Amino acid sequence: MNMQTTLTPPVNVVCMKWGTLYGPEYVNNLKRGVSRHLRRPHRFVCFTDDVTGLEAGIETFPLPELDLPAGHGDRRWRKLALFRRDLADLQGTTLFLDLDLVIVTDLEPFFTHPGTFLIIRDDDLFRAKPLRRINPARDRFLHSVGNSSVFRYEIGAHSYILDAYLADPAKAMANYEISQQFQSAQLAAHGHLQYWPREWCVSFKNACVPRNLASYIWDPAPPESAKMVVFAGQPKMGEVLAGGGHKWYRRIGKVDWLHDAWYGNGQMASDLQKGNLLDLTDRQHGPHGMDVLVGG
Repeated sequence: MNMQTTLTPPVNVVCMKWGTLYGPEYVNNLKRGVSRHLRRPHRFVCFTDDVTGLEAGIETFPLPELDLPAGHGDRRWRKLALFRRDLADLQGTTLFLDLDLVIVTDLEPFFTHPGTFLIIRDDDLFRAKPLRRINPARDRFLHSVGNSSVFRYEIGAHSYILDAYLADPAKAMANYEISQQFQSAQLAAHGHLQYWPREWCVSFKNACVPRNLASYIWDPAPPESAKMVVFAGQPKMGEVLAGGGHKWYRRIGKVDWLHDAWYGNGQMASDLQKGNLLDLTDRQHGPHGMDVLVGG
C-alpha cells in the first residue's frame, strides 16, 4: 500500500438532491465521474431526502437543517445549510458539485489551487450583458457573484454565511434574488471570495456549442483547457443527452464526448434499457424544491 495514500486525510466531494428534478442516475453518474478523475483519497457524499436508486459507494446523509426561525418555512435557499459549523460527520476540505455538470478531466487541481474559498465567477458562464452597465453599482456586484455549481471550502469555516441568513431570512431574500448572490456578498465582506481560473468550468451552451450558423458546420466540443462543463441556463443536460436542445439558430450536433464523460464505461446502454434517458428529459419540467442553482 502507498504510504502517502494511507497518511493523506480524505477530501470530501459532496452534492445535494431533493425533490423530483434530478433522479438517482444524476448522482450515480456524477460519482462515477469523480471516481474516474480523482485519485486522491476522498469521500463522495450525497445529502438527500430520498436514497432510492443510489449506488453502493455513495455515502448518504439527510439534508442538513437550515434551522430557520419560527414562522419562516421557505427552504429554497437550502444549499446555505452546507455552511453549518457541523455538517454530518464531515471535516476538512470539501468540493461541492451540482448534479447537472460533467467532469471531463483531472479533478486534482480543484484541491491544489491556492485559495480560501473558490467558486466559479457567474459572469464567466454567460455572454456579456452591456445593458447592465446602465447601473454601474449593480453591474459591479453581479460581476462579483459566484456561481455555486462548483465551489471548494473548509467545513465550518464559513458559518458566518448561514448566520447572516438566519438572522433575518426575509430581509436576505428581499435584497437578493438567489442564494448565490447572498452567499457571494457575505464571502466578499469577509475577504474570502475567490474564483476558479475562467477556463476550468465552462458553459455547454456558450463555450462548447459553436455560435449561430457555425453550429450547422461544427459539432459541440469542450475547450481544450476545460475541466468541467456546466449546463447554465438552457438547454439542460438531459435534453442534450436525449438528442434535443436545438433552436432554429443553434444546432446541437454530435455530442459523443458528452455521453462518454457523463455515462462512462458503457453505462449509457444500461440506462437506455432502464428508460433513464427518457426520464432525464421528462424531469426537466417536473416540480422541485430548489432555487436557481446555476445561471445568473
